[in-house]
Amino acid sequence: MDEELWTAVDEFIGETLTPDDEALRDALEAAETAGLPAIQVSPPQGRLLQILARLVGARTVLEFGTLGGYSTILLARALPPGGHLITLEANLDYAEVARRSIEKAGFGDVVELRVGPALETLPALEAEDAGPFDLVFIDADKVNTPKYFAWALGHTRPGGVIVADNVVRGGTLAEADSEDLATRAQRELHRMLAAEPRISATTIQTVGVKGYDGFTVGLVEAT
Repeated sequence: MDEELWTAVDEFIGETLTPDDEALRDALEAAETAGLPAIQVSPPQGRLLQILARLVGARTVLEFGTLGGYSTILLARALPPGGHLITLEANLDYAEVARRSIEKAGFGDVVELRVGPALETLPALEAEDAGPFDLVFIDADKVNTPKYFAWALGHTRPGGVIVADNVVRGGTLAEADSEDLATRAQRELHRMLAAEPRISATTIQTVGVKGYDGFTVGLVEAT
């Protein structure tokens, strides 16, 4: 079994269960044309995010890492009327591409896109008493995943869900002596979660069009 087979299975799942449409195609094409990296969630992963949002009855969502707006559009579609999504993007060029795609998809009044490094943006959200959020999706710079998760935990309601992508890192998550900063951050995340009574979490390994990786899902507990 190899990545070619994983990709073929992902494509079958996508074509069968998660077909794209004009808005999603336009978002991907706009990102590609602008030279953005093709690191957005896969269609099956995007559908999972939508299902999780609907399962928790999400009305408020926080996203770390907008990129070209693909996952943002998918999450916005899962919200009921009156729902609100805040998405944080550090790269101004990426944000402008995403903003156009989000507006073109019809979610300009649902999505609030904030530009700047997330660790500099979060204090403003804190000052505004943003949240509590029903769902948080973390898919930004991986070395800061533990910090983003810790902030999200304090601003997600009991019964809400926090998802962090790209935590398995091609299997390097298992390497205790890894010098890769992103891998070390994901190991720190897992140690943090193991010691945190406010959340029940697990990590699922994945294969597919994005290769070998995985994501962490945490359910915020009532305290």
